[in-house]
Amino acid sequence: MKQLDVKLMHPVEQINMIMGRIYKSGMTTTSGGNISIRDKNGDIWITPSGVDKGSLTTKDIMCVKKDGTIIGLHKPSSEYPFHKAIYETRPELTAIIHAHPPALVAFSIAHVVPDTKIVPQAHSICGDIGFAPYGTPGSVDLGEKIARQFKDKRYKAVIMENHGVVLGGSDMMDAYQRFETLEFCCRTIVNAKRLGEVNYLTDEQVLKYVNHLPANVPHFVDIEYPSDERALRTEMVDIIRRACNQGLMISTYGTVSARWRDNDFLITPHNVARMDIVPGDIVQ
Repeated sequence: MKQLDVKLMHPVEQINMIMGRIYKSGMTTTSGGNISIRDKNGDIWITPSGVDKGSLTTKDIMCVKKDGTIIGLHKPSSEYPFHKAIYETRPELTAIIHAHPPALVAFSIAHVVPDTKIVPQAHSICGDIGFAPYGTPGSVDLGEKIARQFKDKRYKAVIMENHGVVLGGSDMMDAYQRFETLEFCCRTIVNAKRLGEVNYLTDEQVLKYVNHLPANVPHFVDIEYPSDERALRTEMVDIIRRACNQGLMISTYGTVSARWRDNDFLITPHNVARMDIVPGDIVQ
């Protein structure tokens, strides 16, 4: 999936942006959750301890150097030990998100691992989910228990017993899309159970979806659109972002289309994070 190019952003900008999205979406509290990035030097950038997540700025983000030196205005998150343990266990992961969104916390309290095969996109993004036994928050013990789950390379997301969830990604946007999609699955399962039995997709149905996706998506050159088409594309992007802000769409799920001239129509692409779509991404 095409993502916002975080490679052009400093780690403190990425962390501040994603924590802002998580907080505004109601997926963490003022004191809960932490995010980190490990850069190419082996330094870990992480949210601070004891700072309101709703008013976080780039100046608040802490850096723990590879040699253990701490740089910043505050103390690193108390959950730093498990971030470090995960990075040591899974070198290919460069970003970690930990939070306490309500639906995911409910699953952790019920000791249930969510089955993401409710829609095909979700399972292909989240994959299998691990479950880590309870450990005291901020303890080395908790870090070891989570790291043991991440040793299984099937897992990029682990439910923490009576606590929350932790997810890793190849970069910050990869981790965030997995986090948002998993929370969407949990909310949807909880709501569906109020109506009756949840019907999950089969492995064959999920595989059929994965196999039908194009292996190589063509790159379209930028062109100059007529003013009326630019206006429609801009309106579509506005609708998409409003839907994301209202929780009606997530970065990996949701489609908008509009009839254009004759039999043509404009539609959201399958490979672009919804919140980051710009008018030029819309496909005709």
